[in-house]
Amino acid sequence: MMFEAVLFDCDGVLVDSERITHGVLRDLLAESGWDMPIEQCMHHFIGRTVRSRAALIESRTGQPLTDAWMKTFYDRRDEQLHARLQPITGALEAVQAAHALTGGRIACASGADRGKLELQLAKIGLAPWFGPHVFSGHELPRTKPAPDVYLAAARSVGVAPGRCLVIEDTPTGVTAGVAAGATVWGYCPAGSDGQTLREAGALRLFERMGDLPALWRGGAPG
Repeated sequence: MMFEAVLFDCDGVLVDSERITHGVLRDLLAESGWDMPIEQCMHHFIGRTVRSRAALIESRTGQPLTDAWMKTFYDRRDEQLHARLQPITGALEAVQAAHALTGGRIACASGADRGKLELQLAKIGLAPWFGPHVFSGHELPRTKPAPDVYLAAARSVGVAPGRCLVIEDTPTGVTAGVAAGATVWGYCPAGSDGQTLREAGALRLFERMGDLPALWRGGAPG
């Protein structure tokens, strides 16, 4: 394998969380005066933090984005994630294979807040595989699409970014991985828009997380 470390995004790559999180966000925004279909909500917010879209939210709701509003969102989101979250099919096996192939040099690098990250990894049983190598963009000077979270993850496993493989599913995340100097592969399930991942710099696209071990070994087409 040409890579010495594998750095995974979390939402949409390891956990099937996007429709849960954005469903909660959609409902809360509707209560605040901005009603829209969940698909439109995901278009506006997927791959981005809610706070980074504060100006848009305030223009549509006519209300300030307060800490109290964000707490309500986090509380409702975490309740739903705890009750409903499932791993992406094949993610557990992919992480275990990456751990074996790299001698444990794997990390999780997400734009999500620390509480969400830890809840999700614990819920699906992946927390022990990553150990301390879990990074939140909220805790760094800049979050995705800036490279900070991937640079921090690479440092934590002692591997130069250019020897790291990043697994991402959004153009924002792909941009972050490329900016860090890593090779980025885009997870693109059937029906997803792979072109935007290519345009952001993903070197390879794949449809099933369970295919990753074979792809690393060169045993399956990209």
